[in-house]
Amino acid sequence: ERSDPLTPPWPDLVIAASRRSAPVARWIKAQSGGHTRLVHLLHAQAPLHHFDLIVTLPQFRLPDAPNVLHNTLPLNVLDQARLERAAQRWRPRLADLPRPWIAVLVGGDSSSYRLDPATARKLAQQAVDVAERHSGSLLVTTSKRTRADAAQALWQAIRGPSYRYAWQADDADNPYPAFLALADRFIVTADSASLPAEACATGRPVELFDWQPRAQPTGWARGAQTALAQRIGRGLIYWGAVKPRRDFAAFHRGLVERGLVGSDSPRGRVPDDMGRTVARIRALMQTAVSPSAGDRRSRNDSPCSNHSS
Repeated sequence: ERSDPLTPPWPDLVIAASRRSAPVARWIKAQSGGHTRLVHLLHAQAPLHHFDLIVTLPQFRLPDAPNVLHNTLPLNVLDQARLERAAQRWRPRLADLPRPWIAVLVGGDSSSYRLDPATARKLAQQAVDVAERHSGSLLVTTSKRTRADAAQALWQAIRGPSYRYAWQADDADNPYPAFLALADRFIVTADSASLPAEACATGRPVELFDWQPRAQPTGWARGAQTALAQRIGRGLIYWGAVKPRRDFAAFHRGLVERGLVGSDSPRGRVPDDMGRTVARIRALMQTAVSPSAGDRRSRNDSPCSNHSS
């Protein structure tokens, strides 16, 4: 009801994201007689076989399936021209701060994490320790999700040379892109996938500040340890019957295993997730799919089917 009118001619391809757009995408495919291909990002909370391709990340806990592409990082692409313009504006303003410049990218509260003042003080201590160890300075920025009391605790606990920016809405001079362009190292909070993705894309060292997530729910999502219970859980997720809590630990493990984060680990190569995704979509669009192909595929691709033991 809140969208623009959806009328023919129906598109060859719909790219949508998250659960609220999933019914709309499926409706468009139905109206097209099955002609439209559906590419869905992140998660759908619907039976996965209704989509031609789902591009996801480890924290969404989707099971393996032929039409599911598991990436390492979000599809954030840095605009190098924008970063360079920001760097030219901000380089003179930061020139008096000793290098290396260590950018501290601060998230905030989410469904999985709570960044309270005590946690903010721990973040400040880690940042100060890194700056002192490298004889450098801190470039600190909060974000839209940073609570005021957490930001206040952070500012009070930071010592030594630093530049501090408190996030403001619609600020054309926000230094975040300049920090990405100019910082020699990064510390990013673990509550976000985009912050480490963009820091890692610079190719410079990235440390993760992690802390205890919010309490996990009881039930199968917490206690599914047996192979049978895990299989049932994957089936429930596959069919859209449950929406599990995001598993940021799995996301972080992928970053560590690839050498993308860690204070002393060698720098790994940033995976070309965008390239992989575009290649899969191009291949999908070159393949003729009959209207009933998704329904035929569903019986074999479900993690609960007899075929996939």
